Amino acid sequence: MDWKYLLSSFEGRTNRKPFWLSILVFAIFVWIVEFVIFYLFGAGMMHIDPNATPEAAAAAAQAAMSGMMLPIGIVTLITLYPALAIYTKRWHDRDKSGWWSLIAFVPIIGGIWLLVELGFLRGTDGANRFGPDPLGN
Repeated sequence: MDWKYLLSSFEGRTNRKPFWLSILVFAIFVWIVEFVIFYLFGAGMMHIDPNATPEAAAAAAQAAMSGMMLPIGIVTLITLYPALAIYTKRWHDRDKSGWWSLIAFVPIIGGIWLLVELGFLRGTDGANRFGPDPLGN
C-alpha cells in the first residue's frame, strides 16, 4: 500500500481495507497526541485538588481546556487533509464525487450515511470514471 499516495492525493480509488486501516492509524495517532496534550496541560482528573471549592476546580479545568484548544486545533488541521483525501478516494470507488464528504455536516443521518457508504458498501465493479477497480476485477 502506497501511504503517500493514499494520504496526499485526491485522485483515483481505494477499497475498504485501506480505508479502515487509515482510519485506525488516524485514531491511534490522534489518541496518542491528545493524551500527550492532556498530560502537558494538566487536564487529567488526577490534577484536580479534592479540597478545592467547586468554583476553583471549575476555573482550573477551564484554564486547562482553553490552553489545549490551540494544540488540538492544530492536530485537527494536520489530519483534515489526509482524511479528506482518503474519503474522496472511497467516494470515487463508489462512483461518486468527493464532494459527498459534505454529507457529514447533515445532523445525525449524515455521519451514518458516510459510515455506511464508505465503510461498508463495496465499490463499483470494474473501471469507472475515476479509474480502474482497486481490487483488480
